[in-house]
Amino acid sequence: MKTSAIIALFPLLLTQPDFGPALSAQNVPVLEQILPNGMTLLMVERHDDPSVAGGWVAHVGSANESPGITGIAHLFEHMMFKGTTTIGTTDYKKDLEILAEQERVRDAMRSEESRMRAAWRRGSGGDWQKPENWTPRYRELQKKFQALVLEERKVIVKNEIWKLYQSHGGHGMNAFTMDDMTAYFVGVPANKLELWMWLESERIFHPVFREFYAERDVVFEERRMRYDSTPLGPSVEAFNSLFWQSLPYSWPTIGWPSDIASISKPQADAFHATYYSPQNITLILVGDFDPKQVSALAEKYFGRIPRAKNNPPDLVTTEMVQPAEKRMNAEVSANPQVDILWHTQPFGHKDSYALQILAQLLSTHTGRLYKGLVLGRGVATDVAASQNSQKWAGWFDISGEAAEGHTPEEVEQAIDAELSRLKREPVPPEELQKVKNNFAADQYRQLNSNLSILQNLIWNDGEGDWREINAAQPKLEAVTAGDVLRVANQYFTKENRAVALFTRKPENASTPSK
Repeated sequence: MKTSAIIALFPLLLTQPDFGPALSAQNVPVLEQILPNGMTLLMVERHDDPSVAGGWVAHVGSANESPGITGIAHLFEHMMFKGTTTIGTTDYKKDLEILAEQERVRDAMRSEESRMRAAWRRGSGGDWQKPENWTPRYRELQKKFQALVLEERKVIVKNEIWKLYQSHGGHGMNAFTMDDMTAYFVGVPANKLELWMWLESERIFHPVFREFYAERDVVFEERRMRYDSTPLGPSVEAFNSLFWQSLPYSWPTIGWPSDIASISKPQADAFHATYYSPQNITLILVGDFDPKQVSALAEKYFGRIPRAKNNPPDLVTTEMVQPAEKRMNAEVSANPQVDILWHTQPFGHKDSYALQILAQLLSTHTGRLYKGLVLGRGVATDVAASQNSQKWAGWFDISGEAAEGHTPEEVEQAIDAELSRLKREPVPPEELQKVKNNFAADQYRQLNSNLSILQNLIWNDGEGDWREINAAQPKLEAVTAGDVLRVANQYFTKENRAVALFTRKPENASTPSK
């Protein structure tokens, strides 16, 4: 169940078919350079205003994790804001001494955690993650560690990276982690470009993971608030794990609770050494600058970071072909609804473009699903469809909320009826062109600011190829009615899908104790 919001700008473009080919011909002028250490630099020169949107993509996300360390990519994103050897501390020598002592205590705590987990598995102890079940030895170690945390806080300068940017006119500093990438970005005045070069290269070259275990607790709480405590969160998470059989897309980006509570700083150090190497990072700058100056500054600051001896390991696992339909029935504290997922194709696959067109045919208030299920049959109050192509695999998602007096099963049947029509009848030329115009208008909107171009390049580079910022629209424009008909019949089969039916939990129902 994933939705996306598009800001409705230039609405007239959606009704003028001639704009499709015209807009698709507009290219973002990207200059690419590979630094001697293997780091990629992308530059888009724009002189609309004296500012620069700067960011970088580490080609690592939750798909690069393994059982036991799920959530480490997202946790690591948090840690990259903690400072460097020169930023974030008043006394780096003392800082290192405290961090080293903290790890010695944590080693002892991990040994005790292992014993508590073993006792819990045997049934002779409670859940070790709950304080009431801690052993006396663990309580003693916890007190010692908390004393070290308080000592560390005396030498920490909180949020110094952000304060440095703010004091020099920086804005919008943020980051995100997804299945296939982790990205960091910020806007700065054009005359502060060298500050960006120094700060961001320092974050990669000399990071210091201060407050690691405290931040781990922050992520744990974030998971509880965003997933565990929401009406649909646990069920949607379970459905996602049901859908993916072999690919690591089966676990959530934020990680499993038991893994988050167990990840260690040495594991984070190893993660950084493996995936934050220069050859696994792309720098992206969009704005008011001279590319020659940018190139020289990039070599000066980022070029000093040594190339790693080994490239990060490739993900070799492929998704197993699903032999039969999967179904899940869940009672939730939300309106009755249905979610259907089909396995499709990854980013850049030739079929992904026809599937995107197909999704748009079904989507929005002018699409077939809304007209058929909401305005027509009246079985649903809301519907959505999307094609999601990621680096290693893709999926098509259709969801619908049942109207009062109707059931998720009725919504599912109505969705099947609309798909059956797509499988039988070629899409009329005018309907197909309208969808292509929508894509063209969206592409135009993505070129209206430094930040939007930066985010577009981040997404495309993270999923596999930054060149798709220019190449995707012509491929979408080339999709025919025959292509739509073919992919509808190829992918929308029962054995290729998973169906989740969500019904409202009875108000007096209680959750069974564990």
